Amino acid sequence: MNTDSKNQPNLLKIGEVASVSGIPIKTIRYYDDLGLLTPDISRNKAGYRLFYQSIFNRLSFIRRSQSLGLSLKEIDNILKIYDKGEIPCGVAKEVLLEKLDNIEQQIEQLQILQSELKAILSGWQFAEKLEGNICPNIQQTHG
Repeated sequence: MNTDSKNQPNLLKIGEVASVSGIPIKTIRYYDDLGLLTPDISRNKAGYRLFYQSIFNRLSFIRRSQSLGLSLKEIDNILKIYDKGEIPCGVAKEVLLEKLDNIEQQIEQLQILQSELKAILSGWQFAEKLEGNICPNIQQTHG
């Protein structure tokens, strides 16, 4: 939607949005290029981005979602549902459940690795000569 900033005094320039939100201008442009900001942004006749006040809610959602491990693609899918006037909480919950499952699997793998490292280190011996292995302590298997 094109508009003239003189007719829309409540529209904000990208620098103002960056200053208030704490999100760098480059990042805001990137989000816009991905289509994440579409309903909260306009352009003036010169093509400059102008933002509605609602941009702060959207940027806050994006930032919080990223901090929870959601990808920009996942965030985009949730925002598209919201932009249709629907509540995206069901989809958001499914994405978070999947993230939680992945984290639990990673924790399990890290605990196995931790046990393996402890076993290697507890039986550590310094080799006095090379026996065909680079480091026998690492290359021997611990049961």
